[in-house]
Amino acid sequence: MRQNKGEITALLGWSLQAIEAIDKMNRPYVVVGPPEFQGFADTYGIQLVPWVFDKLDDRCEELYKKLKNLNTKVAVPIYEETVEWAGALNARFFNDPLIFHKSMLLRDKGLMKRKAQLAGIRVGVFEEASNKEDIRYFLKRINEALCNIDEADYSPIHVKPFDKAGTVGHYMIRSLKDIDKIDDSEFPLLMESHLEGQEFSCEAFIHNGKIRFLNITEYVKLGHSNFVPASPSLEKWRPQIREAIEKLVDAFEVKYGIIHPEFFITQEGILSFGEVANRIPGGHIFEHIENAYGFSPYQGQVLCCDPDTTEEEIEAFFPEEVVSAKGYSGNLMIYPNVKIVEKLKIPNNLKTHPYFINHNMFIPITSKVAERVGYGNHYGTIFFFGEDADEMRSLLKDYETYNFYE
Repeated sequence: MRQNKGEITALLGWSLQAIEAIDKMNRPYVVVGPPEFQGFADTYGIQLVPWVFDKLDDRCEELYKKLKNLNTKVAVPIYEETVEWAGALNARFFNDPLIFHKSMLLRDKGLMKRKAQLAGIRVGVFEEASNKEDIRYFLKRINEALCNIDEADYSPIHVKPFDKAGTVGHYMIRSLKDIDKIDDSEFPLLMESHLEGQEFSCEAFIHNGKIRFLNITEYVKLGHSNFVPASPSLEKWRPQIREAIEKLVDAFEVKYGIIHPEFFITQEGILSFGEVANRIPGGHIFEHIENAYGFSPYQGQVLCCDPDTTEEEIEAFFPEEVVSAKGYSGNLMIYPNVKIVEKLKIPNNLKTHPYFINHNMFIPITSKVAERVGYGNHYGTIFFFGEDADEMRSLLKDYETYNFYE
């Protein structure tokens, strides 16, 4: 790949996968990450600016000066908590204050839904909650509108933090009793109506305001299992999905980088917007993209974040969507159903299945299982690869409720 003339790319957040990917590009880079990784960085020759991502208003100028002295030209966000930092830094690197303000829209779930709604994108009903009484009122009013009189027939609502990634702090509220599970310290929260249809995510690589590669990730169960590319039954809606993402790109004025929006789609093809992120997705999705398509999405993100990347480089890097995939790459994230872990049990039928690749499950040092936050923290992942989407989906569903930990 083209040398970057000595100008440095800053990775915000510590990710060995991202570091290894950019290192292979022969591209000067610096990692801005936790101070505790300094020893590792020194051992392996990784240039590190030790940093704690807090107090943006007070310390952004300090970080900007450090990076500018290193001849840094662009900041690439790795994690949710670094998105606004990248926005603030790039606003200075490119002398465009709007870059920061646009990044804030992609960090606040309430603001992003309002922005999407103003752009004519279909969203559910949503409001902000300051306390439990707000949630009770919202739950009742949503179900009154749906003519659900009996609480046993209530349609659920969802509450979640404004700025957390994935399912962290996400609660599904089906009854008034569920509201009591939320600690007062978690407010304020976003409340939203339940959207019908199949949930899925997209990973759109954007350069110069155009979608250069669009992946669709099929969720088998939110927070538990997914695979790439999506099955033919979901991929048939790609034209409508691409059109919706183009609306998002225009509405949020995304010029460079990646976006990770989530949608719901009904059997009739009606799309509803869930939320959008501006960083690497969770759920091992980047790993699945690389397994299926053979290119590094981490490198794709770096190329797309750089305004100087040429059209020729973009065209040479990204393969053709869907048809160039070598198969389906999927995973199942495992959550213990016990309070104390004593042993790990993996059935022979799973290990001998032709789609089984490997797993990283483990017996934790502390046998007591940590309390779940929202949907919970998984204790390992099982990885699969195969040629048939229906078999992949069936496999993930079959082991969804299996008790791997006893």
